[in-house]
Amino acid sequence: MPIPGGLYWVGYLVADVARGAVFESVGRAIAAYLLEPIGRPGGCREDALLVADTLRPGDVLLVEGNTRMSAAVKYLTQSMWSHAALYVGPRPELPSFRGEATALIEADVLEGVRAVPLSFYGNFRMRICRPVNLTAKDREQLVQYAIQRLGHQYDLKNVFDLARYLLRFPMPARLRRRMIGCGSGDPTRAICSTLIAQAFGAVRYPILPIITRKRDGNPGRADQVRELWRIRHYSLYAPRDFDISPFFEVVKPRIVGLFDYRCVPWSEGDTVVVDDSPALTELDSAELDPIVQAEYVSD
Repeated sequence: MPIPGGLYWVGYLVADVARGAVFESVGRAIAAYLLEPIGRPGGCREDALLVADTLRPGDVLLVEGNTRMSAAVKYLTQSMWSHAALYVGPRPELPSFRGEATALIEADVLEGVRAVPLSFYGNFRMRICRPVNLTAKDREQLVQYAIQRLGHQYDLKNVFDLARYLLRFPMPARLRRRMIGCGSGDPTRAICSTLIAQAFGAVRYPILPIITRKRDGNPGRADQVRELWRIRHYSLYAPRDFDISPFFEVVKPRIVGLFDYRCVPWSEGDTVVVDDSPALTELDSAELDPIVQAEYVSD
């Protein structure tokens, strides 16, 4: 007995929903695995306080992450920076995060676009990238672009987008950036710096534009050569691009003020440290429980 057309399509839709739910569950499991930390953060809280005093709305904050996904992004981009967030400053319209006021907007693969406090990355190495000569009007438009996308959730059903971060085989340098941008789109926007790239694109601010030169008239005359700038597709951007962009200033908080190398409080003697582990201050040690302190000492 043939199946009526209406029942066929109902069955097809039910199967499609069930298949989507399975892929969603698998994608969420892969994302959770990729977001697990595999090492300790490399920063210190004193530097985080300096960063907090230096940041301005519109700044891009780069973070050296410590998760499996961070390690993959570092490899694919050949950079220590695996994450980027946009600093918008404390604003009344921003939601709180675990009872704390927020000032950063970022894209998270599991939670989507969210606002987090600067203390969320207090123990990580960070870098401030500041857009040069960005007008106050465009800065506010940039900030509002990011705020309006708070709560945007990303589709995790395409597990292939996430599974590429599990690849361990060597990859030619020319393909690494493509690996960051490939896929169906949604998880790509959650993982990479595309939210921030889209925000700057909305105000026509360049990050790493593609520049071509066109000759008008006599090709031998330099004054008849003009440049044409094109915006690179937002899916191809990575955190390191804000670091190497000629249109962003790298701001280092420790030398913004009155820095004098002759006043550095060096330890006595000629001790040379060969371990790159993060140093603990007395405040940090006091706040750690004995087990964690033992782990630091055993290293």
